[in-house]
Amino acid sequence: MEQILTLQDSLDTPTFYGVNNQNILCLKNQHPDVRVVARGYQIKVTGAEKAIAHFQHSLQVCQDFCIRNNRLSEQDILMLLHGDRPQEQATDNLILHGVNGKSIYARSVNQQALVKAYAENDLLFAVGPAGSGKTYTAIALAVRALKNREVRRIILSRPAVEAGEKLGFLPGDMKEKIDPYLQPLYDALQDMIPATKLAEYMEKGTIQIAPLAFMRGRTLSDAVVILDEAQNTTALQLKMFLTRLGFGSKMIVTGDMTQIDLPPSQKSGLRDAMERFRDVKGISLITFNERDIVRHPLVKHIVAAYENSKKNDI
Repeated sequence: MEQILTLQDSLDTPTFYGVNNQNILCLKNQHPDVRVVARGYQIKVTGAEKAIAHFQHSLQVCQDFCIRNNRLSEQDILMLLHGDRPQEQATDNLILHGVNGKSIYARSVNQQALVKAYAENDLLFAVGPAGSGKTYTAIALAVRALKNREVRRIILSRPAVEAGEKLGFLPGDMKEKIDPYLQPLYDALQDMIPATKLAEYMEKGTIQIAPLAFMRGRTLSDAVVILDEAQNTTALQLKMFLTRLGFGSKMIVTGDMTQIDLPPSQKSGLRDAMERFRDVKGISLITFNERDIVRHPLVKHIVAAYENSKKNDI
């Protein structure tokens, strides 16, 4: 008989197959009673029913180990199939494994607080300075949830406040006009999902990136929904966004109160929401600071200098 086995979406296939397919050859050699043809996320197995079932079990054991540790070697395979336990990678504060084996951790105290709050709340606000990792951590949590099949899609949004009237003068169609404002979100996703898989997710709508204005009228269910740069929303815009929350979804709102681009006469919707929801059960507010900054060391000094200047001006 013949059976098609499908690998999990969260598996990094180059790591799983190994250099020159060494891993899949090793796995096949441990099951000489079946014929194996592997391509992408599908493996065709031919043989007797009992032999296929045995191979499928071994495949699942190796696949689970590879997902947990983002590594798989011939030695790991042999140990797993003979009942031994290879050394597992330390997972303290690990969120997920990204592209090319990159391990993405919650590095700072407040990044770790955001990860903990995500597990306990459906609506989170993460506010802090540039480079503190609030958006990157939020997107990592969303990608992990998608890979673990906790949600069916990721929806990322940003207000295009900086565009204003200039949006109409930019070349190209609407997607080409708004993409520059959404590029930081693409950058984070490209760290976490292989390019071909990311393109597939985008094409199928599994991952959607859109400006805030496109959220009106939608109900966002079974998703992780992230609004970035929320300090540039008005109270009405943020209310519209927050009321999109549907069943089975989590929402993370990020922003930096020191980078408000709204006219002075308009109050930031993020500032308004932080005041309204400070004591509401089920809503978590995480405030990042200079100690969370994980960019170039100079960024901390830049942020501190502007903060000091602001206090002196007052």
